[in-house]
Amino acid sequence: MANSQSGAQSGRVVFLTGASSGLGEALAPLLARDGDRICVTARRAEALDALAARITEAGGVALPLALDVTDQAAVNAAVERCVRELGPIDTLVCNAGIGDATPAARFKASALESIYRTNVFGVAYCLEAVLPSMVERRSGHIVGVSSLAGYRGLPGNGAYASSKAAVTNLLESVRVEVQQYDIDVTTICPGFVKTPMTARNQFPMPFLMELEDAAEAMYEGIRARDTHVSFPWQLASIVKAARALPDAIYDRALKGKTAKKG
Repeated sequence: MANSQSGAQSGRVVFLTGASSGLGEALAPLLARDGDRICVTARRAEALDALAARITEAGGVALPLALDVTDQAAVNAAVERCVRELGPIDTLVCNAGIGDATPAARFKASALESIYRTNVFGVAYCLEAVLPSMVERRSGHIVGVSSLAGYRGLPGNGAYASSKAAVTNLLESVRVEVQQYDIDVTTICPGFVKTPMTARNQFPMPFLMELEDAAEAMYEGIRARDTHVSFPWQLASIVKAARALPDAIYDRALKGKTAKKG
């Protein structure tokens, strides 16, 4: 395990979920290089230990904690340990997420429930564990990773798209309320990024981004404490425009299409 005490008490304390791969793994070192003390969490302990070791070797401070965000008791315990070892959490980054094809012709509620437990309730459990302290201190930053997929319903991806729509609206609702406590909320909506999750996709992924570029965009948005970050700009522009399309045109454009995963 990496040393979680070196570096004294400089910088902010960040609690990051979904840090063992993909965007979370790429984002953690960027935050740590600014002096933030990072609690990196995910289900795969070995991957977290390796990430924490890289951060520590670069002069940062990282505490790796194995965590399944669908387990509320485990989330509470991880937050308590983070606070105990690193200090009060200044920035919560809810990045953990899963996705899978859910075609309507073979619709299973259990598949939707599984995706929602990670993508929606995982965020909710973290918010419940972290927000009260931020409200009490009248300081903090909530960051949630949603998706451009949440802007409109997507054929074959109803569970994933609707889960991200739920995250976006949840974060917006929270943002409006907690501004009175000087707490900022940032919603990040990536498009297609080269990660292990998208590697399974068997359909065209327009404007596919390199992982490093996407992580840098996230980092810049977090540091600026922007309310909304979406990328790549080309796909974000198209998706935002699609929200204004009449249903008849949208339905005709996507008729017969579905998502396939390996």
